[in-house]
Amino acid sequence: MKPQRNRYLPTLLFAAALLLSFAATAQEADTTSRTSQSGFEDIPSFGGPSSVGEELREGDALTDPIFRWDGLERALQPYFGFKGQLHEDHAFSFGLDYQALVQAVNESLGEDSAAGGIFRLYGSWTLAGRESGNTGSLVFKVENRHRLGTDVAPQNLGFEAGALSITGTMFSDYDWGLTNLYWQQKFADGRFGFVAGQVDVTDYLDIYGLINPLTAFQNLSFSTNPTIPAPSQGLGAAAGTFFGDNLYGVLGFADANGDPTDPSLDLFDDFETFQHLEFGYASSFDRRYFDNIHLTIWHSDERTAAGVPEDAGLALSASWFFENKWVPFLRAGWSDGDAALMSRNVAAGFGYLARNRDLFGLGLAWERPGASALDDQYTAELFYRFQLFQNFAITPDVQVIANPALNPFEDVIYVLGLRARLTL
Repeated sequence: MKPQRNRYLPTLLFAAALLLSFAATAQEADTTSRTSQSGFEDIPSFGGPSSVGEELREGDALTDPIFRWDGLERALQPYFGFKGQLHEDHAFSFGLDYQALVQAVNESLGEDSAAGGIFRLYGSWTLAGRESGNTGSLVFKVENRHRLGTDVAPQNLGFEAGALSITGTMFSDYDWGLTNLYWQQKFADGRFGFVAGQVDVTDYLDIYGLINPLTAFQNLSFSTNPTIPAPSQGLGAAAGTFFGDNLYGVLGFADANGDPTDPSLDLFDDFETFQHLEFGYASSFDRRYFDNIHLTIWHSDERTAAGVPEDAGLALSASWFFENKWVPFLRAGWSDGDAALMSRNVAAGFGYLARNRDLFGLGLAWERPGASALDDQYTAELFYRFQLFQNFAITPDVQVIANPALNPFEDVIYVLGLRARLTL
């Protein structure tokens, strides 16, 4: 039976065209001399762009938006002032954000549209060593991931269409979950640190500057490598250090059966874990995930109750931030293919910071499914993130999946998306 044509397609195309028109005609606002709304520049963090510390800084950063809404900015000043006072007086920092994503595919074996939202409350409380720089912090994040009026969440839309692909990474449907609750310790001015507790390994595993699916690429091919079966959030620990000025290493493990909706100590019953080791080169400590070349080695134990076999593999990543505007990247992965989505992957592309916070991205990927009977799949993604207002961004996104591995009836699947993000 021929799938029904997508009713959201004209709306999405119109919205994308309207946004492009706004970007072309709007006058730029004046650049402010400040850099933060609440003074979060000094929050300690362990990990890359999706870690709590980095997201607190990103969400708090002052921008040069396309439009100024002076009345709203004035109305929010007391709120950000309150956050800043908490941070200054008690070393307690928090953030709220909400993001929504709607996607539609041109042809599908099942559902042809999906919409979902994510509400998050996250923060960091530095309880020790603030003056010395050898900080100890309690880090937390609570999330609600949900569908918005569709039968499937965006994270599953690719599979519905017949692509072996996650087209809306993170936009799942599990209601409330505890995704972070860990102790973070820093030594030597942050050059050595560790985390232990309820962790998300994708915060610090195989990271680079465009890894966060809430602010950059949405397809898993260009975020956490699809050859790595990274577990859901659960108990774990990791440590990282710099050797000299440029070399670093990260070592860690996590519960391979992690479940943020049911945090538990079950890890100590079966001890089925995901282990990882990374060695890398960065231009400096301060630019450790902007200018970064690394090798990641990982192993995942057999998950007996889930029926998932043991797996192991390697991942390579290289990205560099040129002139504070261009971010080219090249990433590749190999696995046995027994637990991971893909057994081989090569992805390349770039990001371009067109304005203070506007971001253009283009990525191309070749992938070989873990199931040997399936053909190779090819993925492309293009997006533009418009910083419309001070704390509100919107991102039209187009994904093209050629030779979809699970759909022998289609040569190419097109996925149109529109993401909105509010940070407070």
